[in-house]
Amino acid sequence: MRLLFKQRLFSWFDSYDVYNEAGETVYTVQGKLAWGHKLVVSDASGRELATVREKFFHFLPQFEVWLGNQLVGTVKREFTFFRPRYQIDFRGWEVEGNMLEWDYTVCDAQRRTVATVSKEPFHWADTYVLDIVDPRDALCVLTFVLAIDAEKCSRS
Repeated sequence: MRLLFKQRLFSWFDSYDVYNEAGETVYTVQGKLAWGHKLVVSDASGRELATVREKFFHFLPQFEVWLGNQLVGTVKREFTFFRPRYQIDFRGWEVEGNMLEWDYTVCDAQRRTVATVSKEPFHWADTYVLDIVDPRDALCVLTFVLAIDAEKCSRS
């Protein structure tokens, strides 16, 4: 399954539209006013499905991913001098590749590919491609990638 998510050009907060290969809107992501980043993921009909929230009052950025009322994972920035590193507690997933350049693979604990993530160049707004092996993982992959993106934004 392939998802494309494009950042909206003119929005006050981070907002994205997420499309399938046929160009149909599958999810929308709305940035909300909160202490730190807060992104709410809704389905095409507007029903809220997930939230990515920054835990405020931490020395380094830390994000929680919620599906409904259930905490399913965290992405934490670790202290390093030269290259960002992350502590990931999310379904046993690991990241291989270069997260800074948006070219990485998400793998499960057995090193099987869950998804590949890349950024498409030459667009007015940021456009990311998520190639997801199992369509049942689509929402989790999307929220995971959003948490990593939000951490990058909080750094700059």
